[in-house]
Amino acid sequence: MSLVRESEVLRSQPGGASGEGKPGRMRWRTILVWLLRLLSIAWMAKGLLQWAVILGLGPESGPPFESRPLTFQAITVYFAVFDLVAAVGLWLTSTWGGVLWLLAAMSQLLLGFFFPRWLPLSPVLIGSYVMLMLAYFVATWAAENQEG
Repeated sequence: MSLVRESEVLRSQPGGASGEGKPGRMRWRTILVWLLRLLSIAWMAKGLLQWAVILGLGPESGPPFESRPLTFQAITVYFAVFDLVAAVGLWLTSTWGGVLWLLAAMSQLLLGFFFPRWLPLSPVLIGSYVMLMLAYFVATWAAENQEG
């Protein structure tokens, strides 16, 4: 069957080629897209806050970035770049965006554990990250495995 004929058959079937008529599948995909977009906004803000530290902006910027310890500088630059790249990938709802976001979140948790002086973690922040990761995995799994 030709591609033109296949697309006509898909359009004539309930739900068409776009997946309309599959409310469960569309609902989970919509939830996943909203989750990724909200995470993107949060991680964009997080990355921009890291750049504010580098540039010395804000009321509590502290000592100049260049005079701070090398460990602090490395962690700050890492998240200033990595968080923004992950935010773009999340906004585009691409697979690599989710992977980079997971790497960024896990990096923050691990660096906070090993370097608590430079990257303090609160139980609320740890719990939030774990819940966001679980929500991401559940929404991704449900969107991909929804029958229909």
